[in-house]
Order: sequence, then C-alpha cells, then structure tokens
Amino acid sequence: MLSTTDALKIAREEGLDLVMISEKADPPVCKILDYKKFLYDQKKKQKEIKNNAQKVVVKEIRFGPNTDEHDFEFKKKHAVKFLEEGSKIKSYVFFKGRSILFKDKGEILLLRLATEVEELGIVESMPKLEGKRMIMMLAPKKKK
Repeated sequence: MLSTTDALKIAREEGLDLVMISEKADPPVCKILDYKKFLYDQKKKQKEIKNNAQKVVVKEIRFGPNTDEHDFEFKKKHAVKFLEEGSKIKSYVFFKGRSILFKDKGEILLLRLATEVEELGIVESMPKLEGKRMIMMLAPKKKK
C-alpha cells in the first residue's frame, strides 16, 4: 500500500495519471493508467453495447370499419411481412363521423387479423377503443 504522494510520483515518472477508482473504500482505491485511453475505451464499450441492443420497430396498419376483403388481404400481407422482419404491429380501425356506430365491426376486423397471423405473431394487447381509434398491438413470436 502506497501513500498518495508516492503513487503520484510513480504515475508522473511513467507519464500516466493517478485515477481514483473507489473513494468510499478504506483506504481509497486508486489506479495508475492513461486516463484519456481509459475514457476512450469506456466510450467504445458503451457504443458497442448500444449497437448490440435490439431496436423495437413499430409498424402501423390502418383499417376502416368497412374494409373490403381485397383490402384486408392486401394489408394482411404487409402484416405478415412486418412480423417476419421482427417488427411490432400497431393495427387500428379509424372511425370517422358516425362510423363509430360500427365498433363491433372494427373489433371483429382486428381479431380476424390476429387469428390469420397467429402463427407468426402474438397479440400483445387486445382491441380497445381510444377516442376514434380501436387499437390492437401484435408482436412477432420469438425465433427458436
């Protein structure tokens, strides 16, 4: 165990810095190292961790309460493609004006979408009405 002055002297001789690692320890823990390189390595590690983290992408699919069969199939193909990519899907039925009377049609439409893509994705939240939108979230199934 060295005194602070001895440690500073050794660090200066080697052209390095004396860095306090833990000041709460008794006695405080210090290390002799190149501080700039230490900061660079820390930034590099943080950047690598950030790059390796999975980013959640949410794609939206919009339906009307009276969406036709062809339109539904077209949008279902997009939903399948998004789930295969690994994106989450926010599918919603938008009610304009008096079409809010057809809430049950919107719910049936969203549940039908969920059943038709259930081999690729799972329902994260069931259809619920928020203002003029009925929203349902789908997430991709985990790959084995």
